[in-house]
Amino acid sequence: MALKTLVFVVFIITNLRFYVANGDDNNTLGASFIFGDSLVDAGNNNYLQTLSKADIRPNGIDFTASGGTPTGRYTNGRTIGDIVGEELGIPNYAIPFLAPNATGKAILYGVNYASGGGGILNATGRIFVNRIGMDIQVDNFNTTRKQFDKLLGASKARDYMMKKSIFSITVGANDFLNNYLLPVLSVGARITETPDAFIDDMLSHLKDQLTRLYRLDARKFVLGNVGPIGCIPYQKTINQLKENECVDLANNMALQYNAKLKDLLAQLTDTLPGSTFVHANVYDLVMELITNYDKYGFTTATRACCGNGGQFAGIIPCGPTSSMCADRTKHVFWDPYHPSEAANLMLAKQLLDGDEKYISPVNLRQLRNL
Repeated sequence: MALKTLVFVVFIITNLRFYVANGDDNNTLGASFIFGDSLVDAGNNNYLQTLSKADIRPNGIDFTASGGTPTGRYTNGRTIGDIVGEELGIPNYAIPFLAPNATGKAILYGVNYASGGGGILNATGRIFVNRIGMDIQVDNFNTTRKQFDKLLGASKARDYMMKKSIFSITVGANDFLNNYLLPVLSVGARITETPDAFIDDMLSHLKDQLTRLYRLDARKFVLGNVGPIGCIPYQKTINQLKENECVDLANNMALQYNAKLKDLLAQLTDTLPGSTFVHANVYDLVMELITNYDKYGFTTATRACCGNGGQFAGIIPCGPTSSMCADRTKHVFWDPYHPSEAANLMLAKQLLDGDEKYISPVNLRQLRNL
């Protein structure tokens, strides 16, 4: 009798998890599909021959799901995408598209297509040799989309995409840092294109990419704008800035892009029936953390916790030979480029439950319930 009861309980739990994955519980998100760069890469670059990797210690030292071993996340713990998925009721993290086990029911909770070094433009990130840009990321989602038809049937799969799933895109920073603002590789582009023309090129490509996702039944989108890239430890170090200084050119280009991005999202909402495009004001969110870091319990917003070189440990990426801070919860930046898990938690909270100053026209919890 006891064995039969145990089997029955296991059966109920297993099926409950499957029903949640199929979107039958209105209080949970169906799936989280994540696109972008190293800010949200969950391990895709582990499967590439690339110079941009985070599969070495001490990356992931605070990622409890892996026991503190590196997973390919460019931070000490969870990314914003991981945290948001947890809060919205997804039982498993979105699986990296290139992972061998990204098949079958494992993809029902979502798939992560992001790639360290990737950008909107195909030329972005070529300094890393290999990376996956947004055009290929959308191609990869097309593969996933066909798998969902086989798993759920065409009608249920379409409903699952349109009504229960969120598509988050965090991209654009590399198009500046590792393309236009990188003299070694982009001097030609900088000669032939003004900042205005380059930004318009970015937005034209992004519009096409988002429209392709819409045609594959994506309806709920959240797009993060470009953060204050002139304030990251790497930029402050190589430009030999003071603690309270940032690189104006990088920040001004980000702000110029961000203003046009918001207009693009409003345009797409009007022209693509049934779509919702949520604008995440990452720039102001991160700038608030940097400016008022002590208010949020941090001791520094300039020095990388894990890194080497220069005043702000901002030259050499995080690795086994890097110096590391004593308390990782006190640093806004984990390495020369990326936020710590503590900072990601602060940012995710505002995206989930914040007001229109940081997330509009709805926050992510409201977007889930639309």
